[in-house]
Amino acid sequence: MTHQENRALEMLKTALDMEEKGEIFYKKAAGDSTNALGREIFETLMKDERVHHERIQKIYNTLTAQNKWTDEWKSLGTGHKDVRELFQEMAVAHGKTLQADPNDLQALDVGIDFEYKTMKFYEEHLQKAAEPLEKEFTEKMAAEERGHYTALKDMKFYLTDPAAWYQEREHSGLDGA
Repeated sequence: MTHQENRALEMLKTALDMEEKGEIFYKKAAGDSTNALGREIFETLMKDERVHHERIQKIYNTLTAQNKWTDEWKSLGTGHKDVRELFQEMAVAHGKTLQADPNDLQALDVGIDFEYKTMKFYEEHLQKAAEPLEKEFTEKMAAEERGHYTALKDMKFYLTDPAAWYQEREHSGLDGA
């Protein structure tokens, strides 16, 4: 096995651990959430982390057995549109009256931190990627984690100030301004 393959395997091992921890965290956050929007978002992220784990495991197994990257992982999609768009649709459906629970806000802070670190992990490894399929995989993972990060930040904004969130999203102006 080459140095590049060993480096990729080490990256994948770390990624497997991160995605597994993310899935566990979001499962707990969904179960603890006191509002429907929180449960929906956390469940969506939990499922995404599971797909990420399956993708990475598939790559790891292939790289270990065949010493090469394949595109088999591409068949494992999240099954939904970008999570940022999904959140915005969910938020609009839930309206302006949803109350923020301190536990949900704390879970959002943990999730935001987690997704930021995961996004940075993939971005850092993108710079080291040698194979075209490795680069494509790492770019996709960084983009999906960036979407999670942005959706969680957006959700925190929505829960802490729904009126401002709606005003910003709808780009509504003030009368007379």
